[in-house]
Amino acid sequence: MANIVLGVCGSIACYRAADLARDLMRAGHVVRVCLTDAAQKFVTPMLFETLTGQPCLIGAFEEPERGRMAHLDWARQADLLLIAPASANTLNKLAAGIADDMLTTMALAYEGPMVVAPAMNPAMYSHDATITAMRTLAERAVLIVEPTEGDVVVGEHGQGKLAANSEIVMAASTVLSARSLYAGKRVLITSGPTQEPIDDVRFLTNRSSGKMGAAIAQAALLMGAQVTVIAGPSATLYPRLARVIHVRTANQMLEEAAEAAGEADMVIGAAAVADYRPVHQAEGKIRRKSVDIHLELTPNPDIIAALAKLGKRTVGFAAEPTMDLSEAKAKIVRKGLYAIAHNDVSNPAIGFESDKNQLTLILANGSQEVSPLASKLQVALWLLEKIAN
Repeated sequence: MANIVLGVCGSIACYRAADLARDLMRAGHVVRVCLTDAAQKFVTPMLFETLTGQPCLIGAFEEPERGRMAHLDWARQADLLLIAPASANTLNKLAAGIADDMLTTMALAYEGPMVVAPAMNPAMYSHDATITAMRTLAERAVLIVEPTEGDVVVGEHGQGKLAANSEIVMAASTVLSARSLYAGKRVLITSGPTQEPIDDVRFLTNRSSGKMGAAIAQAALLMGAQVTVIAGPSATLYPRLARVIHVRTANQMLEEAAEAAGEADMVIGAAAVADYRPVHQAEGKIRRKSVDIHLELTPNPDIIAALAKLGKRTVGFAAEPTMDLSEAKAKIVRKGLYAIAHNDVSNPAIGFESDKNQLTLILANGSQEVSPLASKLQVALWLLEKIAN
């Protein structure tokens, strides 16, 4: 049984939200409803309070329990935020972080899984602003139940009709099920590049942005895990609920990761660790001269191999300039990994610094599977589900 907050926005499809609430309750969930101002033009709070036996929120400053801020309480108590029907207005507010009513304020305070089922005129659904908003929400791991094509109001036809209630309930069940995949598990993630100092102002590094590591951290949190990230230098923001330890060099990353690995159930090495570092770091700044300078390099520690020796289920990454999987397969054996995720960084659509990715997951037993080409967060959710299964 889960606690579900059902957000209902202004749409002629509001009438179906009553049946949706009842269907969710039949599935064993507790349902509490929040109406936007526009939704009240179609349905009333009394309808949902009678159906669910729970208070129905409307205004941003409502307090069913005196002295308690309802938008915070409901956000923290909910296992799922489901918005159906979701209007174009609310979709764009959610994407932009606007919180000007009870539903959007609650959504901004909410940190769990979210499902939205849009319903609107086909022209509104196909508008660039709506498409951009939905793309933004999808990248934040919001599951979108797309509307169907059919007859809508005033005799028009097109894609914009609220999906079937059975499909929405199934999406909610899928998200709630995934939330428990890593419940009680501790996941350790290495992420981003390392920087190996040449002198006090220069260093050896690579183009890793840390976006994939951050996406894996967010996906693991959504699946119920406790997450620790050992993060190399980057501008990427990591989820607030993750424990993030910032490091600079490969040796620092190994030291912190080895210490954190003791409590971890799984280790995912998404960091792009520099393979070599200068033998000597010059003091100050090496000045320009008209002669060649030669750097002597020494190998850095193999962090993911060292972590795999600790006996944890360890998953590595292989960023390769081709789709040839031979090197990735060799790494599984050489490093003692449970699995490895190969991605072709020569493809600009999924390479370094991009917002999308596509992985080939190879297990130690030789089986392999290719992810969809999607946002890094969606790919991270796919990756963690495959590993869990």
